[in-house]
Amino acid sequence: MTYRPLTGPEEIDLFCRLSYVLDHELTDDFANGCRQPGWTWVALDGDRLLARLAWWTPPGGDAPQQLDVFDVDDSLPRAERHEIGLRLFRTAVAAVFRAGARLPEYGRFLPADWREDPAAREVVESRTRVLESTGARLLVERLRLQWASPSPLPRPDGRLVFRPVAGREDLLALMTPVMEGTLDAHGQADLASGLSARAAAEQHYDDELVTYESPQKWWRIAELPDGGGPVGFGVPAHNTYNPIIAYIGVLPAHRGHGYIDEILAEGTRILAAEGVDRIRASTDVGNVPMAKAFARAGYDTFQRSINLVWDSGVHADVDDATG
Repeated sequence: MTYRPLTGPEEIDLFCRLSYVLDHELTDDFANGCRQPGWTWVALDGDRLLARLAWWTPPGGDAPQQLDVFDVDDSLPRAERHEIGLRLFRTAVAAVFRAGARLPEYGRFLPADWREDPAAREVVESRTRVLESTGARLLVERLRLQWASPSPLPRPDGRLVFRPVAGREDLLALMTPVMEGTLDAHGQADLASGLSARAAAEQHYDDELVTYESPQKWWRIAELPDGGGPVGFGVPAHNTYNPIIAYIGVLPAHRGHGYIDEILAEGTRILAAEGVDRIRASTDVGNVPMAKAFARAGYDTFQRSINLVWDSGVHADVDDATG
C-alpha cells in the first residue's frame, strides 16, 4: 500500500478512478489555486486506487479551508474500508497540518433521499464513521436548493422597498442583530465559541461575502415604505461555481411577518435578470422557516449536505506510510 499526494494535475485521471459529484470541477480548481497537489492524496495498491481525499480553499487562499473529497472503494469489506480510509486521513493530516492544529471542517454533498437508499446511506455513513473515529462530530445537515429557469419568478407583494447596500458598515449594522437567535448552526457555533454577535458578523462578511467576484450592487437592504426603517437584507451573488442566494436576514423585531418571502423574491429576481439558468442556495434542515420560504419561492431540494467539525486539535503523529 502507498499513501501519497498527487504529483500534479496530470494525475487527476488517477484521482478520478473513484467518483464523486465534484470531479468535473477538479481541473479548474487546480488551475485557479483552489486545490494543490500537496492537499490531494491517494491510497494505492499497485495502480489500484483504494481511497482518496482532497482539501479545498477559495481562489487566492493559501491554506486548506475545507475537506470536501473523501472516498474509499466501496467494493472493499467494511473493516478494510475503514482501516484504509483512516490510514489515508491520518497520513495526509500529518503531512499537511502541524501537530495539534485545528482541522478545517468536512463537507459532503448527498442525494436528497440518501436515508431511504441503502447504498447511498452506506456511502455516507462509512465516510462519517472513519472521520468520527478521529474526533469529528456532525455539526449540521443542510438542504441544497435550486431555482431553475424557466420556473416562474416569485412575485413581489409590495410590503417592502429595497435599496442597494451603501457599504460595509451599512450591512454589518443589520448582520449583527440578525445573529441574535439565529437558527443557522454555523452562526450558533461562532457565538458558542465566544465570538460576539458583531465579531461573528464581521467574520462572515470578511471571510465570505466580500470574496465573491460578483458586484456588490446586487446586495439589497429591505425597508418598510415611507421611512419605516430596515427590516432585513439579502445578498444575491455568484461564487466560484454558481449564482447563489448567499445570505438572507430578517431583524429580530420583524420576524414572523413573512418578510423573508419578499427578500428572497428580490434576490431571485436580481439574479434571474442576469440571464442565469439556475440559482443555488442552502439552509440548515433545522431552519424550518427558511426552508419553507425557499419552497414557496419555487426552489427545489436537489441534494443535501453534511458538515463535520473537529472541536480540538488533531495530533498528526502517525507512522510514515508513504512507501
